[in-house]
Amino acid sequence: MREARRGAARPLLAACALTLTTTMSACAGEGPRPAATPSAPAPTAAAAAPVPHGGAKKAPARDVYAGDRAGMLSPVVASFPSLVYVPNSESGTVSVIDPRTYKVVRHFHVGRRPQHVVPSWDLKTLWVNNNDGNTLTPIDPATGEPGKPIRVEDPYNLYFTPDGASALVMAERLNRLDFRDPHTFALRGSLPMPCRGINHADFTADGETMLASCEFSGHLVAIDLARREVREVVSLPHRGMAHHPNMPQDVKLSPDGTTFYVADMAAGGVWLVDARDFKVEDFVRTGAGAHGLYVSRDSRNLYVSNRGAGSVSVVSFARRRPVDTWRIPGGGSPDMGGVSADGRRLWLAGRYHGVVYVFDTEKGRLIHTIRVDAGPHGLAVYPQPGAHSLGHTGVFR
Repeated sequence: MREARRGAARPLLAACALTLTTTMSACAGEGPRPAATPSAPAPTAAAAAPVPHGGAKKAPARDVYAGDRAGMLSPVVASFPSLVYVPNSESGTVSVIDPRTYKVVRHFHVGRRPQHVVPSWDLKTLWVNNNDGNTLTPIDPATGEPGKPIRVEDPYNLYFTPDGASALVMAERLNRLDFRDPHTFALRGSLPMPCRGINHADFTADGETMLASCEFSGHLVAIDLARREVREVVSLPHRGMAHHPNMPQDVKLSPDGTTFYVADMAAGGVWLVDARDFKVEDFVRTGAGAHGLYVSRDSRNLYVSNRGAGSVSVVSFARRRPVDTWRIPGGGSPDMGGVSADGRRLWLAGRYHGVVYVFDTEKGRLIHTIRVDAGPHGLAVYPQPGAHSLGHTGVFR
């Protein structure tokens, strides 16, 4: 989420504003359709590591995260050093942490207001999203060193189509989804949004549809990726503040592929949305400021960072409700982050406290607080298991 001063998005195009429940083919930017790129090498299992929360128990029969098990690193990333990359939005910097020592080992400047560090689809590059600077700064994960920035307009967040054919830039300020070349980031087309503040997303199990959150208008939008059209706009029931009913944030598909979980910062919990017809099924309260969503390495639980409550809720996919809560002593602002490759640690940025939190997922408690610069946001733990990245701070398949 951006600060409150950034909530005023550019007005919608008139032709698109009238079409809230129908497709948007007339509003989509035209451009050549990208050709599919070859698949990344399949991950291989590394040395066995204990899986938190009862790894001996059976995972779902169908599991979209089956390739994300502890230690299952792709050959592409197997030799990369394990590091945590923290974009500090208010400082325009990135802090690099060694997860073995919990110390900052590198620090460098990037563009204005870096929001997220995003692994590329082919796993070979990390991209720092410099939102106000209108650039992407590449980081070589083999060395941890930054490269020459690429000019990209309004890159609040970044995703990739599941086939790797397109980069999807969440141009939140400009209120559109940009389809770009996944390597050069040349613009191929733009899709104006019928809702305000597109910023986080996940994909259906078949990879055909992206469900994205529109934070400022409180909607969700289902996008047909092949047609580059809005398939449906989903309204969420009013559970938030009177002047701002809902503020949907991170989106995560359930392991069995049937349900999207959507964090809602204003409502203080997660919505459950059917992945076939995009109907809202249920709401589960977790805590004030529900924000980031992360799947455990055994696919049993969803970690929900509650930025306002200073806690993490552990939601059972099987029970569809919280089964544990991890609190930060004295409070805090846990935001975005990721799970370690072995599944034993959950790393989260402390957005308003200039720190990074490290939770032990086996013991269910905070074990480290690491000082960084001002405004840490979408940190990336890298490398992580998986054959390819779908974007954000690390959505792997």
